[in-house]
Amino acid sequence: MKNISAITTSYKSNHKEICEVRFKVFVDEQNVPEELEIDGLDDDANHILILLDDKAIGTGRILSDGHIGRVAVLKQFRGKGVGKLIMKMLIEWAQENQLKSLWLSSQWHARGFYIDLKFTCTGEKYEEAGIDHIKMTRKL
Repeated sequence: MKNISAITTSYKSNHKEICEVRFKVFVDEQNVPEELEIDGLDDDANHILILLDDKAIGTGRILSDGHIGRVAVLKQFRGKGVGKLIMKMLIEWAQENQLKSLWLSSQWHARGFYIDLKFTCTGEKYEEAGIDHIKMTRKL
């Protein structure tokens, strides 16, 4: 993909673009209730935004405790390395900030994506917003 850029940003600086991607993926596509999507943690997170020709196509965030979340890539750009780029940047941020470990709640169907990034499943499968999830961790 040409003209792709990846930025580290704050929610305040790019909330419109971040929400646009997340709402298309989680609310519209996966039927996650809007009130669950906006959880009040965005202002405290470091965000990654992937742009193609200045249009947002992917996003993800990390909190200071190593919790990665809200990793979302627009449907037409999945399988093209956008999600891996988001994760790579989130992991780099964690390493630069001397975090010892990372954790996330993976949708069950996506766990292989995170296993490829050296995350391991911990605990049992559980349901959140009507979607099966599993907690995953990675030591840094």
